Amino acid sequence: MKKKHLALLFLIAFLTMLGFGIIIPILPFFAEKLGASSFDLGVLFASFNIMQFIFAPLWGTLSDRIGRKPLVSFGLFGFAITFILFGLADSYTEMLIYRILGGIVSAAALPTVHAMVADLFPPKDRAKGMGIVGAGIGLSFVFGPVIGGLLSSYGVAVPFFVSGGVALLTFFVILFALPESLPKEKRSSSGKRKGANPFGALFGSLSLLYAILFIVSFAFSGLETTFALYISDLYGFDSRDLGYMFLVMGIIAAFVQGGMIGKMVKRWGEATVLTIGMCLYGIGFFTIPVFGNFWAFSLILALFGAGQGMIRATANAMITQRTTIGQGVTTGAISSMDSLGRILGPLAGGAVYQFTASGPFILGGVLMVIVLLWFRLRHQRLPEPSLEA
Repeated sequence: MKKKHLALLFLIAFLTMLGFGIIIPILPFFAEKLGASSFDLGVLFASFNIMQFIFAPLWGTLSDRIGRKPLVSFGLFGFAITFILFGLADSYTEMLIYRILGGIVSAAALPTVHAMVADLFPPKDRAKGMGIVGAGIGLSFVFGPVIGGLLSSYGVAVPFFVSGGVALLTFFVILFALPESLPKEKRSSSGKRKGANPFGALFGSLSLLYAILFIVSFAFSGLETTFALYISDLYGFDSRDLGYMFLVMGIIAAFVQGGMIGKMVKRWGEATVLTIGMCLYGIGFFTIPVFGNFWAFSLILALFGAGQGMIRATANAMITQRTTIGQGVTTGAISSMDSLGRILGPLAGGAVYQFTASGPFILGGVLMVIVLLWFRLRHQRLPEPSLEA
């Protein structure tokens, strides 16, 4: 049953994030077509992440009370409708409204998928489960932008309709094929457990791990915002070159998360694998300003791909192993930290880039050193994993 569950969760994560990946290269052009300025575009991106930051823990809390499947289904159905409406929008105001609604409803889906992994896998195997779901997400960002670019030749709205269609297909897969992972007898205790505050979880005994996820998301989203400008301004690379570089990163990330995480964790433990991931991130950030050719940048992004797989799978596993509240609210809080990083990281990266082109990468490297030292000094003070978590 667990293998069937995990295969379905991999497919759901892949199809869900494939929809996001498809619209990544198209959204700016669609918004500009309707008269949006660069500031308007920033608001469009930020509004989605802000809604996810607010609502992911709230949906997670609800999933602890009523079960996982209703929330994943609701999130995917809402995602499908809002993306189709987005493709039909004929004004920036409509786009913003649908983007806000999309952020609210889609926040119910992916965090709840991670909660299902936590329901199904005991602590010792959880990193492997998180890694396989993460591999589905990674592969979606390998293929999604390519598909989106091809679909855009038929019209800038077409990728949004296809994304909505993919989400609707995923909704029916969930409805008819995905079993519930949280039995009724466990719902009241996990959803109403003392201290199950959607945001209070961020400031408890696991705050170190939540902070790592925030800083990693903050630093990497700053890179995503400025890396294209950096390689274009300094070396003349174009969007096609960037696509190939990120293709390498996505493949490496999916390979590490899907095939290596479980073995690495069994051999070295989560703390060591998490440390290795942060080291790879730090090396990646500091070496970007050193090199200036296509293969060097591809290799550096491959370091980020491998590091991302290690950090996300192990940090998620360590948090869900030690949580004293419901897995839904816990994975919702994890998603909130990722969203907050994606809200603030691009703002910081863009601001620093104005002063020095290599600034965002140096900043990211320094943050990785700080958080790595902090983790090595404090990780032994984390609570012991719970056998029931």
